[in-house]
Amino acid sequence: MKETIARTTFPHWAKERARYGDTDRQGHVNNARFATYLESARVEFFALPEIRAAVPEGTEFVIVHLAIDFLAEIHWRDELDIGSGVVRVGRSSFTVQQAIFRGDTPCARAESVLVLLDGRSRRAHPLPEALRAALERYTIRPTALA
Repeated sequence: MKETIARTTFPHWAKERARYGDTDRQGHVNNARFATYLESARVEFFALPEIRAAVPEGTEFVIVHLAIDFLAEIHWRDELDIGSGVVRVGRSSFTVQQAIFRGDTPCARAESVLVLLDGRSRRAHPLPEALRAALERYTIRPTALA
């Protein structure tokens, strides 16, 4: 079954290039590297000025769930685009959906849940209204990747 993930689904984009060291014995990018590409794109997303400015001092994002569907192989030197968008904003957590594309070919789709963590107590910290609003500006339909 061919995946029909639309590139237009995602409001934020990051770029990666598959490195030789990312490949395994089969000659394609190792599955663990997909998680690294997705992480890099999430970090770029969280570095957007409106999001970074809304994160309270002494807090940080931690990932508590990551699910990846592998859809197509990636090979050395492939140019990759990683789309990201928010599908749910909760009390102290939010859910990000992402997809890795090689040209128009979707190679992976992923969903991650992140929690805003208080650095001192190491417990979940409620998302402030400014952060909720910043995240909601990047909302996508959760069914877009179904």
